Amino acid sequence: MNIAQHFPILAVVIPLIAVPIIPLLGRIHRDISWAAAAAAGGASFFISVILTHEVWVNGTISYQLGGWTPPKGIEYRVDLLAAFVLMVISFVGFLSLLYAKKSVDKEIEPHRIPSFYAVFILFLLGLYGIVITGDIFNLYVFLEITSLAGYALIASGKRRYSIMASFNYLILGTIAATFVVLGIAYLYMATGTLNMQDLSQRLPEMYQSKVVITGFVFIVVGLLVKMALFPLHFWLPDAYKYSPSAVSAAMAATSTKVAAYVLIRMMFTVFDIEFSISGLPVTQILMVLACIAILAGSIIAISQQNIKLMLAYSSVGQIGYIVLALAMVNEVALTGGIVHVLNHAIIKGGLFFCTGAVAYKLGTEKISDMKGIGRRMPVTAFAFTIFALSIVGVPLTAGFVTKWYLITGAIASGHWFAISVILLSSLLTAIYFGRVVNVMYFGKTDETPVKDEAPMGMLVPTLIAAALCIVFGIAAEIPVELASGAADALFGGGSWK
Repeated sequence: MNIAQHFPILAVVIPLIAVPIIPLLGRIHRDISWAAAAAAGGASFFISVILTHEVWVNGTISYQLGGWTPPKGIEYRVDLLAAFVLMVISFVGFLSLLYAKKSVDKEIEPHRIPSFYAVFILFLLGLYGIVITGDIFNLYVFLEITSLAGYALIASGKRRYSIMASFNYLILGTIAATFVVLGIAYLYMATGTLNMQDLSQRLPEMYQSKVVITGFVFIVVGLLVKMALFPLHFWLPDAYKYSPSAVSAAMAATSTKVAAYVLIRMMFTVFDIEFSISGLPVTQILMVLACIAILAGSIIAISQQNIKLMLAYSSVGQIGYIVLALAMVNEVALTGGIVHVLNHAIIKGGLFFCTGAVAYKLGTEKISDMKGIGRRMPVTAFAFTIFALSIVGVPLTAGFVTKWYLITGAIASGHWFAISVILLSSLLTAIYFGRVVNVMYFGKTDETPVKDEAPMGMLVPTLIAAALCIVFGIAAEIPVELASGAADALFGGGSWK
């Protein structure tokens, strides 16, 4: 038996098996629970790489659970887009687990650490399931698994307001999930199927149905809340600020990107993109919201004094880039949006890694307290600078690739105002990140800083992410080829039709 043919299910089953085992191993020693979690995360990343190669060479993979033929049975379906996103989130999740050991030891109460790692794996498991499932109700189940685990992770910190941040996320997350499940119910009412490929074949003749339109609108609104697209972003800043460092990095790099993936899947695969253009003014609405989000997130970030809040509002703006890409309904722009799923995951995860390292050593997240970091923690400061240059979009960094494709796509589709928004946001981003870099390197301190870097367990994942910002800026054809193939399949109907 070829075990590779079972990789779609193993991507979910391996972390699922690890979840109950991790706390048991933690009773022996909490470091063993971390090793088990890291092993599960590494296995999922390895599987995602193999799946991406298989899909690139042989096309979409359809895995039938229990031997039941879809649409009656549940199907896991991995096309190039799903494989690409799965590889991104599993990689960043694995890096976050490697990073977590030292930071978690300091930020989480010792007796809770094994349970923390189990919930962390459960969070990643839900994300993996969302990406690879071909069943729309199964997608909702995994969405709730991820959300419930996310609430627990946010509340796990020692901070006074962690529980309140988690509660706020729970309220808004529940509202979003209600919208999504109601939308799914409406689609099932109209079509009698939950299989996404089957839905894509049955829905076109029902596009005028008010039931279908209502279902689509409910799902889109629910996903926009999950994505934290401005002005539906209220849960995000406190969730990132009060979470443990490893959680902030993982959530910022993965959860909103997966919600964006689902929105792309709904608009381009389950529904025809023509429905979103002519049936409803969805793309026009998303275009306006994306531009507002890009600018508003950047403007609000400028006024922040807490580095985590600054990064959180930066994420609000960066999510706008992905939404802008799909709203332009242009293959080049969508390529940029898909590439940005990778680039932003690495950049923002790395930025939170740096922030966590500073907090680990200095016990502060105030920008004004980061004076002298360039001399005291030169490696961390250097990595932060690389991430900052990349998110601004400086040439030879990964962020430049995203903005190049978005601007090229805007020119091709005639959305000239979008170019102004992208360039202005880059200027604003340079302002608020330039302020931090200036404080780190040129801020005056009363005494000469002594070199005192974060532990290697935190530095190594940070440097890996920083190196990839340069690698994917210089050798951009590696991710672009995958993203372009995924975008081409979406516009051509792909193998889902």
